[in-house]
Amino acid sequence: MGIHGLMSYVGENKHFFCELKLKNTKLIIDGSNLYHHLYFDSGLDIQHGGDYDSFTDRVHKFFETLTVCNIKPYVLLDGGCDVTDKKFETLKQRAKDKINMVCTITHRGNGKILPLLAREVFKQTLTKLHVPFVQCFSEADRELVSLANYWCCPVLTLDSDFCIFDLKAGYCPFTYFQWKNICTCKETSECYVSAQCFFNDKFCSYFSNMSKALLPLFAVLNGNDYINLPSLETFFSKVRFPIGPCSRSNRRHMRIQGLLNWLSCFADPEEAIENVLKYLKKQDQTEVRELLCSSMEEYKQSDVNLKDFFLGDTHRPDIPKYLFGILPEWMLCSLAKGQLPAFFIDALVLRRTFLLVQVENPQLPSCHVVSLPVRKVIYQLLICSSQNFPSACCAEEASQYCYVTEFDRLNKSLKKSKVEFTGQSFISAEGNFSLETMPEVPSACRLGLLLNALEMQPSILQCVPSHLGLPVVVTCYWLIHSEPRATVQHLDAILVGFLYGDLHQHTFESEPAADADVMKLYNELVNIKNKKQQNKQLDLGLAHIFCQWQCCLQMGFYLNQLLWTPLPEPDLTRIYSGPLIHNVYQKLKSSSFLQDLLSTTPKVEMLFQNMRTAVISALPADFFSKHKTRSRKHKREQHKPTVTGATSKLETYLDCDVSNRFTGLQVDDQT
Repeated sequence: MGIHGLMSYVGENKHFFCELKLKNTKLIIDGSNLYHHLYFDSGLDIQHGGDYDSFTDRVHKFFETLTVCNIKPYVLLDGGCDVTDKKFETLKQRAKDKINMVCTITHRGNGKILPLLAREVFKQTLTKLHVPFVQCFSEADRELVSLANYWCCPVLTLDSDFCIFDLKAGYCPFTYFQWKNICTCKETSECYVSAQCFFNDKFCSYFSNMSKALLPLFAVLNGNDYINLPSLETFFSKVRFPIGPCSRSNRRHMRIQGLLNWLSCFADPEEAIENVLKYLKKQDQTEVRELLCSSMEEYKQSDVNLKDFFLGDTHRPDIPKYLFGILPEWMLCSLAKGQLPAFFIDALVLRRTFLLVQVENPQLPSCHVVSLPVRKVIYQLLICSSQNFPSACCAEEASQYCYVTEFDRLNKSLKKSKVEFTGQSFISAEGNFSLETMPEVPSACRLGLLLNALEMQPSILQCVPSHLGLPVVVTCYWLIHSEPRATVQHLDAILVGFLYGDLHQHTFESEPAADADVMKLYNELVNIKNKKQQNKQLDLGLAHIFCQWQCCLQMGFYLNQLLWTPLPEPDLTRIYSGPLIHNVYQKLKSSSFLQDLLSTTPKVEMLFQNMRTAVISALPADFFSKHKTRSRKHKREQHKPTVTGATSKLETYLDCDVSNRFTGLQVDDQT
């Protein structure tokens, strides 16, 4: 949500704010806004697919600051899209804007494209830090207000809608929240964060003590994400606003101030609405009245009780009516805890998803094409195995459940397409899968379905540490499906990225401390990552291939979650560093680079070779040959292994101890 021009307007009028020294308090945080703000405000990589480890460090630093000041954070994340579709046109326009922004970035322009896995990285980091958070079932705004008012504490966000909500303890915009510079009270030596807090009491008093009940009407008249009526332009063209003292250089600000001065003349919203309608044609008045009234409802605080959820008195918040009888209890709890993506809600309830654009080659097909077969499996599991799907119906009746509409990039435009799948309960070689009973299905059966969807055999997991099992499987799937074809150098760069994440864990988070040679290797990778390519234009072909890998990992990660994690969830916070992987790829042009890099750390070299062997062994023998006599299509048809008879647990597939994160780092030196 957002009110056009309001945030910049109030920012120019500091008398709407109060100075706060935040300490010893609860703080309700707009999580979706926070991870965008922390990523972009930190100047992190955008061109190369994301700098997730640096982003993770930034999130750590932010919450460490709150701890020092004894500020107790409660983070709320947006969930699925609005089911009423009032915001649908806004969502489409934002998707188009992002596509245009990608085109700008690829030509050395500026733009803000959040890396694909940033949200999942953020959630994993919150979990590691034990920061209380909830993933709401739809937009979190009204729940933020409700919880903040219950605990009488401020809201931290950067959303102009919070100038409209009636918040007892006010709204702190991120731009005025000085968390990077901790201050200390001289009297008590307590630490605090200096902040500016907006209060709509002060705002309304500036406009002749206008009733706060008129603010929602101001929001919808001025224009927000939910309303866009051409009829209202008739109102604005006819009414004469008392603008008062205001900068004449900003027409948007003049309109905001004039509208607020005009509204302050009325006692309540009903009187104001009638005066708006006077300027409209009679045939438009009923529609406009209904739309204004319904849109104003968006600014009422929610009845959802999040307090009990955060205090541990309930497993999940109350669910909206549209989810009743659709999802099993385990999924509702997992969604609330952020253990399943909000992507599932949109696919199941709206039968529609928006695929996030990345910094990729806009002349090529979208990078999401590569993961389409996996999304089909996800959609079929969600829809055909859900509780509201008819268990016995004819094909004609079931056909309405057999597709999900996707919005994705096509060249430089937004494309709408239908993803069709079989309209029947999900049945595979491992059995009949139901969402209701998914946690009760044997892990070997769930693993079998996951590997089937990713077109792999269980043997690929041999001697790969358990925490890298899913990334290795996904990497092999990516090699088979990537267009243009990925090479062995692309593979090696990705695997070095895996090593980088493991080395960080081994260096900073494990006991005993890492060996000197391991520390040296880690620092060498850090230097490679931080090396800037002077005046070098982004290699779009390289970026595109690695974006495809992220798409595969994203959907493999989601499917693994939906199947109750038959493979351990990988640590996304350190698994991909765009600057490192792009720079490593360039260095791989030297045939001795890998040997020079890994030769002094045999344990790390063994881990690298284990992963590399696992992937290459799962590919056709001539996969990386320079001269191919067979078509890609023929090779794909040849390489579609089927997992059958998966009746044993994961451990029976493997010859190695996969429970230890550093299996590869603990292999005895071989001479």
